[in-house]
Amino acid sequence: MTEIRNAERELREFRLRLLVAAGFVLTLFGLVLARYVWLQVIQHDRFSTDAERNRISVLPIPPNRGLIVDRKGVVLARNYSGYTLEITPAKVKDVEATIDALAEVVEITPRDRRRFKKLREDSKRFESLPIRTRLTDEEVARFVTNRFRFPGVELQARLFRQYPLGETASHVIGYIGRISQKDAERLEQEDLDEAYRGIEHIGKEGLERFYERELVGTPGSEEVEVTAAGRAVRTLARSAGTPGKNLILSVDISLQQRIEGWFGDRRGALVAIEPKTGDVLAFVSKPTFDPNLFVEGIDADTWKELNENIDKPLINRPLTGLYPPGSTYKPFMALAALEGGYRTPEKLYSDPGFYMFGNHMFRDSKPGGWGAVDLVKSIAVSSDVYYYILANDMGVDAIHDFMKPWGFGQLTGIDLQGERRGILPSKDWKQRAFRKPEQKRWIPGETISLGIGQGYNTFTILQLAHATATLANGGVVMKPHLVKAVEDPKTGQRTPTVPKESYRIPVKPENIELVKRGMLAVNESGTGARVFAGAQYNAAGKTGTVQLFTIKQGEKYVASRVAERLRDHSLYIAFAPAEDPKIALAVIVENGGFGAASAAPIARKVFDYYLLGKLPEGEKPDAYMQTVNVDSELFEGRESNPFEQKIPEDNPDRPTELPRTLPPAVPEGVPQPGDKLPAPAPPPTDGKTPPAAPLRQSATAPAPRQRSPRTRRPA
Repeated sequence: MTEIRNAERELREFRLRLLVAAGFVLTLFGLVLARYVWLQVIQHDRFSTDAERNRISVLPIPPNRGLIVDRKGVVLARNYSGYTLEITPAKVKDVEATIDALAEVVEITPRDRRRFKKLREDSKRFESLPIRTRLTDEEVARFVTNRFRFPGVELQARLFRQYPLGETASHVIGYIGRISQKDAERLEQEDLDEAYRGIEHIGKEGLERFYERELVGTPGSEEVEVTAAGRAVRTLARSAGTPGKNLILSVDISLQQRIEGWFGDRRGALVAIEPKTGDVLAFVSKPTFDPNLFVEGIDADTWKELNENIDKPLINRPLTGLYPPGSTYKPFMALAALEGGYRTPEKLYSDPGFYMFGNHMFRDSKPGGWGAVDLVKSIAVSSDVYYYILANDMGVDAIHDFMKPWGFGQLTGIDLQGERRGILPSKDWKQRAFRKPEQKRWIPGETISLGIGQGYNTFTILQLAHATATLANGGVVMKPHLVKAVEDPKTGQRTPTVPKESYRIPVKPENIELVKRGMLAVNESGTGARVFAGAQYNAAGKTGTVQLFTIKQGEKYVASRVAERLRDHSLYIAFAPAEDPKIALAVIVENGGFGAASAAPIARKVFDYYLLGKLPEGEKPDAYMQTVNVDSELFEGRESNPFEQKIPEDNPDRPTELPRTLPPAVPEGVPQPGDKLPAPAPPPTDGKTPPAAPLRQSATAPAPRQRSPRTRRPA
């Protein structure tokens, strides 16, 4: 049967299909056109900016860190630029194999490997880490010609921090180190992560840490045109950062170096202060350490050696070491007695060589005692019995209330972090310090030993020096400080850190004079007379001896029979000249014995040198004054070291005018971060290494707390 076709219907269907197809095609073209208008017209500015960003890379330029100089302008911390070889672990397949191959091109020591391993453990995979720092020109040339062999290894121009005097004043200056993950998190919490963009180091200890915000500066930036592959083509613009501010210390580094030398191998601490200003002239902690070890990351073996050293060189003894003050406490007890009306200058007390409190005998340091003793004589001969009786008369709370304004058991506020408070005991303190009810009650017998600086009394040497300086200054309290002023490197303007006194202790001048008389008698006829015989100035002082364990009743202490580290500590406080004090100090020699045996002789040398410019007999002027050049290999073959600093040998008591503006942190002509590095040589085609292109010459850049005994023994 023949099908009859409806041509008219088929034509309508065809036209409908054609219309739908045309509409679909037009819709697609409309969408494409709309997208084109959106991208090219509406979003033109945005994508143009993005394209420009892809073409231009903005790189941070780390600023020059501020210099640290002593009161006479001697540089203690400085910067220089040099080349460093860095590996990005994420871009290297086999890190160990790469390091082995690099060792064939440049010298890589076992210490470099250990340091890199520690840095790698503490860092993220995509961060570049230094395997070698401070490359010589020859090493730079060798690597550049072989760069094609080491993907993921780059040669960078970096700023380096250097402490040219090595171990000298290491506990004062401190050191910087690479920013750790913990540091980065802290900076982010403080909204400072952008301020540290491009900066890889931060202050870790000492003044480098305390004044981090002043020293660090503000990063600059550099606009570099790059290819699609990220290769730099040219520098379009460069904005230098703001260098960090310079620190002008109150410390006299020549005095500091000599004191450290006079300590020798002995452990101890000394703080010397200018009473009228609070300037810390010397801040010594022995033994010391080399802060240069920490700048680029210390290796595990060296870190272990420092931490496990029995002498604990990393402990800042003046700041954190807690010691009983011993008999150096007596001048302040005498002043408390006068101010509180507990004693008059002329009243005599019998010292038979012991003091009975109940059934317990507190012995004097001198068997048989000193006989009739008044206040001045009690200081001069260091009568224990006089102060046993005084402490019992005053009571613990009265002693506490008088000593607190003098800074005992209080934070001095010195510009270092980590200061310890110590213990100035009181009844309230004992209630808070102990848990068991029977331990919370203050026992009257515990007060007796407080009078001679024993018992619960534990203070820092810094506190003892601060109190001595305040006594020398007539009760006017000046905050002790290590940084005298902060200098703007651009304008040269200096801002003092402590412009005025903190407060004044209301004490009668005549009472202070009586105490000074007693302290003068110490060095004229008392316990310090032999040490200060022939001095050309009047020095007021007080010796002290601190016992480290209890001597049983009837037992005699013999130093030679006691282990060296259990022997008495030797203490001494003093100021001079007594009539117009220029310097006050406190010194301790751990396990040094009687105060006049070890501590006082060091104080005598300090006064002679600072006040008179006089050295001990037989000591050469250049002794202890060597400048440490930690980068000597960088100066090999050159006529002189442009960074070398000489320590002045003139009388440190004579003021020296500092240069109005300090030298630049990085001298001209040295490679700066962001500088273009020498272009790499093409891979050799004949199996031979092509000769290196000539490169421009680059300049180089406290003792742990001891249990205080309750029984006094003869010393």
